[in-house]
Amino acid sequence: MLLLLLGIIVLHVSVLVLLFISTIVSQWLVGVGHTADLWQNCTTGSVFHCLTSSTNEWLQSVQAMMILSIIFSILSLFLFFCQLFTLTKGGRFYVTGIFQILAGLCVMSGAAIFTVRHTDWQQASADISFGFAYILAWVAFPLALISGVIYIILRKRE
Repeated sequence: MLLLLLGIIVLHVSVLVLLFISTIVSQWLVGVGHTADLWQNCTTGSVFHCLTSSTNEWLQSVQAMMILSIIFSILSLFLFFCQLFTLTKGGRFYVTGIFQILAGLCVMSGAAIFTVRHTDWQQASADISFGFAYILAWVAFPLALISGVIYIILRKRE
């Protein structure tokens, strides 16, 4: 049982790290001499220059969804530790699982909105592609859902 709890905690912390990296790092869109993320557009060349990203409503909703996913995931981890010590024997971690599933759904919503609407913000061209932070957001989505389902299935034992 201890190894199972340790494995779930490692999975949860890895999801949290993926969410932090994908939200913070400036690699959602990558082009020749150009990177963009949810917060800023940067150009490289003779001088490295960054500008604040667009104020489009859809981009603000992506920012909000990514931040909400981090908040839900942190809250889920905190609730897991609280329930680990207060839950009765045989109880399930329903609240923890629901918050982790909400984190997964928020990151999915944010990444899906970005996928559909990124051409409104950056002109589509052959040299622009999705960066690794965007891919990490999509990787965090199923991992968050899996850990949420594991929390719901998991029973507390002595």
